[in-house]
Amino acid sequence: LGNGGSTLHVLQCLEEQYGDQWTSFTVLVIHSGGYSQRLPNASALGKIFTALPFGDPVFQMLELKLAMYIDFPRHMKPGVLITCSDDIELYSTGVTETITFDKPGFTALAHPSDLAVGTTHGVFVLDPSSFSGKGGLEYVSCYRFLHKPDVETMQQSGAVCVRGDRPQLSSSGSRGGSGTASECVYTDSVFYIDHSTARQLLMFYKQMGTLRCEIDAYGDFLQALGPGATPDYTKNMSNVSKEDSGLVEVRQQLYSLLQGTALNVIVLNNSQFYHIGTTQEYLFHFTAESKLRFELDLQPVAFSIFPDTAETLDQLSVMQSILEPGCVVGPGSVVEYSRIGPEVSVGRGSIVSGCYINFSVDIPSNCFLSSVSVKISGRVEYVTVVFGVGDDLKKSVKLLSDIHSLRFFGASLPECLDLWSLEASDQLFSSEDARLGLWTARIFPVCSTPSESVRMSLNMLNSVRHMSAFKLSGFQLLSVEEMLTHKDVEDMLKFRKQIYDEICLQRQKEKS
Repeated sequence: LGNGGSTLHVLQCLEEQYGDQWTSFTVLVIHSGGYSQRLPNASALGKIFTALPFGDPVFQMLELKLAMYIDFPRHMKPGVLITCSDDIELYSTGVTETITFDKPGFTALAHPSDLAVGTTHGVFVLDPSSFSGKGGLEYVSCYRFLHKPDVETMQQSGAVCVRGDRPQLSSSGSRGGSGTASECVYTDSVFYIDHSTARQLLMFYKQMGTLRCEIDAYGDFLQALGPGATPDYTKNMSNVSKEDSGLVEVRQQLYSLLQGTALNVIVLNNSQFYHIGTTQEYLFHFTAESKLRFELDLQPVAFSIFPDTAETLDQLSVMQSILEPGCVVGPGSVVEYSRIGPEVSVGRGSIVSGCYINFSVDIPSNCFLSSVSVKISGRVEYVTVVFGVGDDLKKSVKLLSDIHSLRFFGASLPECLDLWSLEASDQLFSSEDARLGLWTARIFPVCSTPSESVRMSLNMLNSVRHMSAFKLSGFQLLSVEEMLTHKDVEDMLKFRKQIYDEICLQRQKEKS
């Protein structure tokens, strides 16, 4: 459905459960995180349940969201607040300033960002007459909303401001580049819909009957708003993950429904927006000297059993895991919900999630390793996903003859298939709509124990790294896409609970 379609679906569920009563509620909608193809350790359980390296026991993204928004409901009229699950908004306002959601239409928070950030986010074109750019918090009306615009579009539409000054088109007029240090745009994060607008959207959803395409709550709702909105975006498919028939029509209907609705913007000048939706961002914010790490006081080791002998503590992130004495974790790596034996070494900049490793092995640097429990014909089995941290799981091609452009840990997919004795055919991919990619490639062996599945997947990886053969032809193989349809969440949570109980037990022993 996309996050827009799921928002509409949530409104319908509220109405079914509460009748007309729901229009007096203040509702928080958090999109729990789609397929999470750019941060696959969050794919099975949802990004909103991502562990954070602080708290005892560790906090998840959900707790942080609730803490960040704790002041909002008191200053909010009935309506719906919409947020994603992989971003963190930190802000400070004056003692007397409050963030209030009480205006009709939409109200969005805005954060100053450099132009490069603007190209991957929503950008507000603010109305210069209502905006001074001074103070911590300002209520501004928005002329129009741009979705992931290029730098030239931002400059031409008047979105670029000079910091600490009234918004004006940057005087440099330079095209391309990311502008000078004082130039900024105001980018989106959380937004609020008042109850009468939410009701209109629900009516629209009911009239449509079945939704046959993905709707984006940011691109498809917000681009219709403000006096400067034009319907041009309805035909622009450059940011669409999946081109569905009917998307243009649905966008046009949404545009005519929402056109003329106000878009109010609350500009937070002392604020920072952090995104942790990709493996690179995740590793950077959790292990490097990032500003977020400092602001939230993220810990190198959170709620874990960790050998005292281990070194390079400052550049790690270990969350709810048991690491036995003798194991080594390289700087810049993250380990979560895992149990790691004494003869294991993890290289630099790797992610190890939900794994049980009780044999001697060297996990290479920049490696992504995540175990998933699956239920197949009533039996619980295990599959471990392994990739390079930088591999692009979103990339897909339409033709078998093009799969050489897909890269697995630096090697082309056909090279890997040769080493694994697998044949490149349509049957190798699980997708129905002929999307051939690492996401849909059936290359991961199903095993009967968690540690065996880690061993097999690392054997696969090592065969590619050393260009030596490793036969996969005898195994039942799944794609990541299929793992998610067969996932056994209960079994994965059971493994986490065992680790949790053991850490608690160890702590009690230490206390006594």
